[in-house]
Amino acid sequence: MKSHTEYLDFSTSKLRQFINITPRVETALRTSGIAEGMILVSAMHITAGVWVNDAEDGLLADIEEWLEHLAPFKKDYRHHRTGETNGDAHLKSLLVHHQVIVPVTKGRLDLGPWQQVYYAEFDGRRKKRVIIKVMGE
Repeated sequence: MKSHTEYLDFSTSKLRQFINITPRVETALRTSGIAEGMILVSAMHITAGVWVNDAEDGLLADIEEWLEHLAPFKKDYRHHRTGETNGDAHLKSLLVHHQVIVPVTKGRLDLGPWQQVYYAEFDGRRKKRVIIKVMGE
């Protein structure tokens, strides 16, 4: 089995942002030369996430609204006693999770017809990373 690792760096202009990273994951797959296996895509920070879903603006707005409903920004999170103000970002990350595994078949991401890989930033405007680990033959 072979493996290939790449890192994506992000420094978003907004506090919260969703970025379609599917093309960058596909590039890592091509670079790896792997035809059969899987790709792990993982946010390397606790206030960011990675998910697979439809690439549709209305859905992204619905997801953002849903996340804010379940984990709203508020000033009285216990975490804020540490001097941080991003308690909601930690909770939002838990809801979308921090990583996904995507199958690779015949040298391509084996996603459904509308599925895309997204990086979700919940506490942006500073440098963060994502690891892409391609594994297979």
